[in-house]
Amino acid sequence: MKKETLTKSEHEIMNLLWHVDKPLTASEIIEKSTDKTWKDSYIHLLINSLLDKEMIRAEGFAKTTKNYARTFVAAVSEEAYAVQQIAGPNPISTLSVVSIVSALIDQSADQQTLIDAIESMLAEKRTQET
Repeated sequence: MKKETLTKSEHEIMNLLWHVDKPLTASEIIEKSTDKTWKDSYIHLLINSLLDKEMIRAEGFAKTTKNYARTFVAAVSEEAYAVQQIAGPNPISTLSVVSIVSALIDQSADQQTLIDAIESMLAEKRTQET
């Protein structure tokens, strides 16, 4: 996956798509983006940019008043985007991964829960390798 940097407006749209459980039309994105920093008229430019960056994909169509509109979903998960921003296109070193995880644990509000979740995930990975 190539590294894509999102503008603030694109990130706002991605944040919305990452946290809804259904595909949204452009009108629904405008409606649900209550704290947006972009003008409603820019929605098609933003959607086209996100499509070009392969961050979203058209999922289907939904009936709106008299017409049908394309619906969109995130093509990249929030976690995959975060990893992409940290690692870029190159493999990340083991030492870097350990440092990043350590820093994330330090920032966590509930460190023990996070540590338990990481230990559980590591145990599952170990059983998958054997």
